[in-house]
Amino acid sequence: MKVACVGGGPAGLYFSILMKRQDPSHDITVYERNAAGSTYGWGVTYWGSLIDKLHVHDPESAVAISESSVRWSDGVAHVGDLKTVHHGDTGFGIGRRKLLDILAERARSLGVRVEFEHPIADAAELPDADLVVACDGVGSALRERHAEHFGTEATAGQNTYIWLGTTKVFDSFTFAFVETEHGWIWCYAYGFSEDGSTCIVECSPATWTGLGLDKASEADGLALLERLFARPLDGHRLIGRAHADGSAQWLNFRTLTNRTWHHGNLVLLGDAAHTTHYSIGAGTTLALEDAISLAGALRGHSGYGDHSGYGGHGGHGRDNGSGRDGSGRAGNAVHPELRPALVRYERERRSALLPVQSAARYSAQWYENLPRYIHLAPPQMFALLGQRHSPLLPHIPPQLYYRIDRAAEQLEALRRLKRWLGPRVARTLHARSRASGN
Repeated sequence: MKVACVGGGPAGLYFSILMKRQDPSHDITVYERNAAGSTYGWGVTYWGSLIDKLHVHDPESAVAISESSVRWSDGVAHVGDLKTVHHGDTGFGIGRRKLLDILAERARSLGVRVEFEHPIADAAELPDADLVVACDGVGSALRERHAEHFGTEATAGQNTYIWLGTTKVFDSFTFAFVETEHGWIWCYAYGFSEDGSTCIVECSPATWTGLGLDKASEADGLALLERLFARPLDGHRLIGRAHADGSAQWLNFRTLTNRTWHHGNLVLLGDAAHTTHYSIGAGTTLALEDAISLAGALRGHSGYGDHSGYGGHGGHGRDNGSGRDGSGRAGNAVHPELRPALVRYERERRSALLPVQSAARYSAQWYENLPRYIHLAPPQMFALLGQRHSPLLPHIPPQLYYRIDRAAEQLEALRRLKRWLGPRVARTLHARSRASGN
């Protein structure tokens, strides 16, 4: 099969790795518009279950990613001058550039061509391919060429945010909430290397404009944010990525959905297909899981390994049964044996995404309604921060929800104790009965 991946992010690179591992004869090229080593963002986060999956599908890249990651097991929240700590599951962070370097090197070692500084705005610019994978992000040019078919919808969130780096190395996933005369502003921060951390700052539109961040240059905005978050930053500086005119890159998060994920031989992957709010830290994981699912679906379809009918190989120019030639251009009719694989991929990933998208939607709403929770005692506020994915939380008074949640935890603990004690008490009573001759 001849495959063109447009976009050299985690999704496209990992998909190319999996396809080459499945069949080294696949002809795969990844086209990336940026230069090698240039990327947006600082670090990405994931959980241990992702590494377990990566070990199953490509142990070599999984080991390299794991060895290049930092880990934490605590969550810390600063609310004004107060601090609370929550002991939870282990999380991981890795520099985005490091992750892409690992995946690109692994792909090339397997025979994938990775072409940097090669933007693709239209599938007509591509050589003939049996499958074109659009993994070019939320603003996918390939998807937009067929936006009506895909049924693309993007909904902007209420709050404004900026993605920053910092020289402060956080050893826990850290939240910091600061009250200003214009309202609350907060950050999420986590380490991704021995030298730095990611720091995402968010606030309401009223706070953003009230603080003058809407008009401030990047340098002035960073200086103000460094003063506001001086306590958690311990005097360290923030690092931005200004626009060409020197303005800061403040954004409103866009939740993107598509009615369908494939069109002819063009299929969407990662952020080109869907986005989930950054506050649940699932973007990179979902992109890699998309790649696993699509590669698995293609491995399982009936025509796998048979190139005779594909447009990009010996069948170039052949009628594919649709009344059109098999030129392989994106959006053209897909070979009939590929279509079931694309349908299976879309069905599988849509199902898996439903609970994640719900969690992300409620998480974003929790922050948009921060005044509802921020004046609780810090341990209570942090507990409800951990429950922000709940569809019930917006409809129940926070104090009442907190008490119900604590009671449910105690009841579950009692249930576990009962399940543990039951067999032991039964064995003890049975032993005593036998000893007494009853």
